[in-house]
Amino acid sequence: MQKKIFKLFEYVYIVMAAFSIYLVWENWADNRTRAYLFAFFAVVAIFMFFFKRNFRRKMEDRNKNQ
Repeated sequence: MQKKIFKLFEYVYIVMAAFSIYLVWENWADNRTRAYLFAFFAVVAIFMFFFKRNFRRKMEDRNKNQ
């Protein structure tokens, strides 16, 4: 069950990144400062996706070796 939850949260970060990119698209012409903020959130969310995935895989490998 815990593996499924970790995997779910990985993909939640991808959804957050996609939503942030959508908000960047919507706010680019009107409010550049807000668009840059959401662009930053998108980059952080993508980074967190890869970080969490790498961490989960390390935990799975560690559990297989024990």
